[in-house]
Amino acid sequence: MTKTLNRASIVIALLSASSLCAQSALAQEAAKIPPATPKGPMTFFLTSAGPGNGADLGGLVGADAHCQKLAEAAGAGNHAWRAYLSTSAQGTTDAVNARDRIGAGPWHNQVGFRVARDLSHLHGDTVTDGRDGNLINQATALTEKGEMVPGELNKPNQHDILTGSKTDGTAFGDGLEHTCKNWTSSAADGAAEVGHHDRQSRITSASWNSAHPSRGCSQANLISTGGAGQFYCFAAEAR
Repeated sequence: MTKTLNRASIVIALLSASSLCAQSALAQEAAKIPPATPKGPMTFFLTSAGPGNGADLGGLVGADAHCQKLAEAAGAGNHAWRAYLSTSAQGTTDAVNARDRIGAGPWHNQVGFRVARDLSHLHGDTVTDGRDGNLINQATALTEKGEMVPGELNKPNQHDILTGSKTDGTAFGDGLEHTCKNWTSSAADGAAEVGHHDRQSRITSASWNSAHPSRGCSQANLISTGGAGQFYCFAAEAR
């Protein structure tokens, strides 16, 4: 009788432990799901591909045109699209800040999920917005086709996203190269500041818009760093 009770107790204990493990696994999975946010038409995407000439995007004009072309192909050409790219001051030409080019928000990805409410939310301008953070990550930084871009844990890794920007969305002013000659160079030398769309990194901060410089400006250089010449596009205004 005692042996029977012991066996029953063991079975009950095992079932309880299994249930707790299952509940824990479900809780962990639920924690990965972003909180519900307002839905909306696509006003943000990560390019499915760059122009293919490394960091030579044809300057800001060429990069904007690439965003517009991809958006129109996806049925979202009713907005003026802007590339999230900063440029450096050159001679009498002032620097351009990426954050000043993209409108006021809010921004939604291809499936309608809101990744940021406004510029402050996008860049963490206030204590509250900095603590909460925007919702750009590998699962939400979808292409204009609604596809997920490979990240640090995938092959090939393509999490290096061209921005030329600091974490606050502004251009660098240190006199160093951060924009591959304002997005006109595909040379083996030079550098472009990149962010990590998946927020994953082995050795540096994993900011979505400012993680580290590339090893050069050519397509091969960008690939070797962990990217493919892709960049963020935001709908600045309706047209």
